[in-house]
Amino acid sequence: MLHREFLRPATERMFDSRDTRYRAPFGAVAVEESIHFRVCLPRALGCYAVRLVMEPDGERAFNWGMFWCGMEGDTHEWWECDYAPQKTGLFFYRFALDTARGVRFLVKCPDGTARLSDTGGESWQITCYDAAFETPSWLWGGTMYQIFPDRFAPDGGEKKHVPADRVLRTDWGGVPHWQPDAEGKVRNNDYFGGSLRGITAHLDRLAALGISCLYLNPIFEAHSNHRYDTADYERIDPLLGEEKDLKALCREAKKHGIRVILDGVFSHTGADSRYFNRYGRYEGVGAYQSPESPYASWYTFRRYPDDYAAWWDFENLPEVKEEDPAFSEYINGENGVVRRWLRAGVAGWRLDVADELPDGFLDTLRRAAKAEKKDALVLGEVWEDASNKFSYGRRRRYLLGEQLDSVMNYPFANAIYAFLSGESPEAFFHPVGDILEHYPAPVVRVLMNPLGTHDTPRALTVLGGEPAGRRGRDWQAEARLSLAEYARGKALLKLAATLQYCLPGVPCLYYGDEAGAQGYRDPFNRGCYPWGHEDADLLAWYQTLGKLRAACPALSDGAFHRLPAPDGVVAFTRGESLLCAVNRGEEAVTVAVPAAFCEAPCKLGAGQMQNGKLHLPPLSAAVLTAE
Repeated sequence: MLHREFLRPATERMFDSRDTRYRAPFGAVAVEESIHFRVCLPRALGCYAVRLVMEPDGERAFNWGMFWCGMEGDTHEWWECDYAPQKTGLFFYRFALDTARGVRFLVKCPDGTARLSDTGGESWQITCYDAAFETPSWLWGGTMYQIFPDRFAPDGGEKKHVPADRVLRTDWGGVPHWQPDAEGKVRNNDYFGGSLRGITAHLDRLAALGISCLYLNPIFEAHSNHRYDTADYERIDPLLGEEKDLKALCREAKKHGIRVILDGVFSHTGADSRYFNRYGRYEGVGAYQSPESPYASWYTFRRYPDDYAAWWDFENLPEVKEEDPAFSEYINGENGVVRRWLRAGVAGWRLDVADELPDGFLDTLRRAAKAEKKDALVLGEVWEDASNKFSYGRRRRYLLGEQLDSVMNYPFANAIYAFLSGESPEAFFHPVGDILEHYPAPVVRVLMNPLGTHDTPRALTVLGGEPAGRRGRDWQAEARLSLAEYARGKALLKLAATLQYCLPGVPCLYYGDEAGAQGYRDPFNRGCYPWGHEDADLLAWYQTLGKLRAACPALSDGAFHRLPAPDGVVAFTRGESLLCAVNRGEEAVTVAVPAAFCEAPCKLGAGQMQNGKLHLPPLSAAVLTAE
């Protein structure tokens, strides 16, 4: 995916990793794929030799000679070379120039261009991935929808086998419980009654939004409403339904062109589980009850039984040793959890805290999923640039073809929020450019792009409300947007969603955002879907975006080009057929568009073409499609 729009002459840049005049192809490459490098240097530098300095990750750098290949006018000259990485991994590079005043370097600027340095600086990154790496084509060009199951839709049926210590709410839409109990603990044990059958009943509505993939937060039996404290990986939580309800959901969703993926929480279990069984709820012998338990090897006890390793020191979330043979077999074996639920009809897994799962476990999990379904999706929760992340004391290899198909792409969300909060367009384009440059094309095609999730405040609240800062839950529980805040937040959310839906990858809509849901941090971002109280205008905007994605192939794999635009405006094209422009300012602006779009219809927003320029009102977006 190409990032740069070629409008400036080569003499204005010595190198630009996002312009194919200087580096081709753009972005990550497959093993043994040749990369052509060119630098354009002022003759005044007195350069008599140029070297590509290549540093494979964790290894010593080496020099690769470049050749003089001609002039650019009378004042600049081109040097070039070809290099093909021979193994998967990261490669970092810069350029060394032998000049009349000694060795100088070309090093990276935030936008991918180069600057001269006498001492060094940041290098550019090449990600080299397995040439056989493929990702599920059923998600290309699609749209995801994330559901927190307890809060989306009830089904009105009788709930059976529900543990007596759960608080069943009858006030759909009420504020989730957040106060500590008499023991000073927040139990997260209030339930509003959303279910799998409730989701199935609303598939028509989801299809009307253009949804092609449902991502469900955990659905397995657990003793909190978020269900990240798994109690039984083999049983659907009784409040959500039964295994037959999941199978029915997957079957009916597929008729609507929708696949279902589940949340896999494999870094820890609940203390209140059949595996650990700290409170004796289950009949079997858990690891807490006896070192002879069949699950004892899963956990690390520092002093038995009360001192054990726990996720982020939450004692109700004992950590598992993922590469323990018994645990790995239980999760990844032929009849393990991963393959069992794929066999039941789900299309893939989103892996909770994937950056806390060891490489060996991720390798095994991917093999298990792909053995069961070749096109199973394996997607991980990683908050940063996943191509170069360090965890477990080493560089991780999530995106090289042996582990994840994709990740939750928070950097795009952060870029959108930064731009809409008043930062320069560069605050948007720089991080977007880095991700597109670093991630393999197979990953980008299925990149999960959220604006909000169960772990972040609601998008409408972020854009329209007062920052929560360090305010506590008592303030957050009462906070609601004023009419003026709501109106501005809604206008900005339309702009944010337009960018989200037009960027490379797959937008993921968090349930209720399309209806005007509000809420600060957990648990207020996990409120009930506002059935009967939806913002019809906002809902229509999202429906139009969904139809646009379904009708425009460029949003599946079209190259990304930045367009020049006034300050306060972000504009780009996807392929040759879609143009997106967003004006976050309070004044109307005009944007020059490529010739192919001069007669293009505006498919979304209030933009109008006049004399070959796009006119954008204040706080507006426009999407043009060239037929």
